[in-house]
Amino acid sequence: IYADESVWETFSPDERSAVYERYMAFSREAREAGVMVGGDELEASADATTVRIRDGQLAVTDGPYAEAKEALGGYYLLDCASLDEALDWAARIPAAEHGAVEVRAVHVDPEEG
Repeated sequence: IYADESVWETFSPDERSAVYERYMAFSREAREAGVMVGGDELEASADATTVRIRDGQLAVTDGPYAEAKEALGGYYLLDCASLDEALDWAARIPAAEHGAVEVRAVHVDPEEG
C-alpha cells in the first residue's frame, strides 16, 4: 500500500478515524472470506532506518531508503486463488483511491516447492 504521507497529515482526526474504519472493514471482510493471512500498518518512512553494505562496510542511516512521493505505508498478505482475485481484493483497499496498491505474489523457491 503506497500513498503520499503528507496527505495523511492534512486529515482531521475525524477523517483519519473514518479512513481507519474503512481499513478495519476491509480487514474483517478479508478475514471472513478466508483470504487474509496477515498485514500491518507501518510507521512513517521518516522513522525508518536503512542498512546498506558497500565494499564490505556497514552503513546505517536514518530515514527511508529512497526519496519518493509515495511511501510504503502498510501491507496485506492475502491468499488468493488467482491474480484476478488478488486484483479484486486490492481494489477494495482504501488507499487505491488516493495512492497505489501494488500486487505481488510471494516468491516460491522451486527447489523447496
